[in-house]
Amino acid sequence: YDGHCDLHVGITNSEGVVYHYDQEGVHRAGSGWEQCISIPLVQPDMWELLQHWDNLLEEFSLEEAWLPHRYEEQQHNCYTFALAFVNRVRQGRGREPLSKAQFTESFLLPHTREASRYLTLHQELAHRDFYIVPLAEQEQ
Repeated sequence: YDGHCDLHVGITNSEGVVYHYDQEGVHRAGSGWEQCISIPLVQPDMWELLQHWDNLLEEFSLEEAWLPHRYEEQQHNCYTFALAFVNRVRQGRGREPLSKAQFTESFLLPHTREASRYLTLHQELAHRDFYIVPLAEQEQ
């Protein structure tokens, strides 16, 4: 990723299938997201939510709001889909909804900054005559 194009956003179910929304509606993809940034939304101790996650996501994805003709590139897009699902889950747990700015600041920016630093380092190392050797077990 070079930082010069929009990112596409999706939500995974427990099997790793990515639900994402675009001008053709909701898609379910089992592959094609291998070079993504994965952002955990649920804490491991929230087992009761994890039990219902797949059903919540499937039901949410079938709502009329996510029909293809409702897609609008700037205001009703993949980001809207992901944020609306997160807020639906938050609402079910008695929590306040997040604004786009809050969601971006709390969930996305920390992970994208980290990925950006990694990619920058990787590009620098790849364009110079460096290589990385794993440390021997006892040296770690």
